[in-house]
Amino acid sequence: MSFTSIPILDLAEAKNPATKPEFLKQLRHALMEVGFLYLKNVGIPDRLFQQVIDQGKAFFDIPEDEKLKIEMKNAPSFLGYSRLSAEITAGEVDHREQIDLSTEHPVPGADKPLYHNLLAPNQWPAEEAIPGFRAVYTDYMTRMGAISIAFTSLIAEAIELPADAFNKYFDADQQHKLKIVKYPDAAALGLSADGAASPPGQGVGPHKDSMLTSYLLQATAHRGLQVQNVQGAWIDCPPVDGTLVVAIGQGLEALTRGVCVSTTHRVLSPPAGSGARFSVPFFQGVKLDADFDDLETVGVGEVPPAVREQRRLVAERNGGRHRIDDVEFTFRRGGVAKTLGEATLRNRVKSHPDVGERWYPDILRAIRAEQAAAAQKASEADAGEKQHQESAAQVSSLPVPKVQAQ
Repeated sequence: MSFTSIPILDLAEAKNPATKPEFLKQLRHALMEVGFLYLKNVGIPDRLFQQVIDQGKAFFDIPEDEKLKIEMKNAPSFLGYSRLSAEITAGEVDHREQIDLSTEHPVPGADKPLYHNLLAPNQWPAEEAIPGFRAVYTDYMTRMGAISIAFTSLIAEAIELPADAFNKYFDADQQHKLKIVKYPDAAALGLSADGAASPPGQGVGPHKDSMLTSYLLQATAHRGLQVQNVQGAWIDCPPVDGTLVVAIGQGLEALTRGVCVSTTHRVLSPPAGSGARFSVPFFQGVKLDADFDDLETVGVGEVPPAVREQRRLVAERNGGRHRIDDVEFTFRRGGVAKTLGEATLRNRVKSHPDVGERWYPDILRAIRAEQAAAAQKASEADAGEKQHQESAAQVSSLPVPKVQAQ
């Protein structure tokens, strides 16, 4: 039986020796069966959470020309402001407006690999346009970086690995990323005519987070986040006061050989008349220089047999598999990219072609050629299937000769 709800875990229980074993048991269940969880008592002061929400919402109200001064396409780092509907997921436009930030790094030297362009200073809005914004988000990202590293050590313990098993994949000054996102409602997007019901728009299309873990602060009461179980059903993940939503990334699935599962999720545009939905996802980073051969063959070491067997039984109970979708898997050797940094850069170019056109035209050209070839292959396969069905239909329509009784 696949999951039908998202479990809630209390991080405070991990800090108490008396309750930690039960916490780790619950965490293992979430890692193996769901790939998502709510986490409460994470250690961020309520005051800071409220400042993050207030400043995040206020950002979208500053003058348009101030936002365009820090537009993402102004720099090769994919950090900065993105206009409404500027990003693409699963081949479709995402109806969201956002700013991307990260824990800051200096501009990389000319001798560094191209993907080190992702390690860079932020494009901050002017202090006079939104006082205190930079200080609040610098504080929040610093705290969340430490929380994410500590939580990853608990994940290691939950699957009976050493607590420091993932540390080799973190830089000393590890970059972590964050988005502040505004999802306009259907009426603002023109998706609802004369108040009539209409299909929900794509806030962000079906995808899996690419690194180890991500932590979502749902800043308004809107529903919209949905998680896909192995039967293909979309399970609501509504806001729960005092929690962050934790998603397991593809990196964690790859490094644990599938013991931890990365789950497809999406966001639907808010219904007409409900106002904009706001969220602040934080993405734990991984060393960009990590190469796929190491990730897939060495990784974090061998997960104990009893734990692997438990995961096998979970998969068997759910139909013998844990992925039912065609969402692209970033952590995979044998492709064009040899390192995580190369794969991440290609994914960013694919999601933000306007940045790609300006800074990475060769990569964008190669991606579009690959997409065209894949589309042609799919079209030929569809044509072959249709021809097969038509031939079968013709055969079935032929008259069946009667057999005379002897």
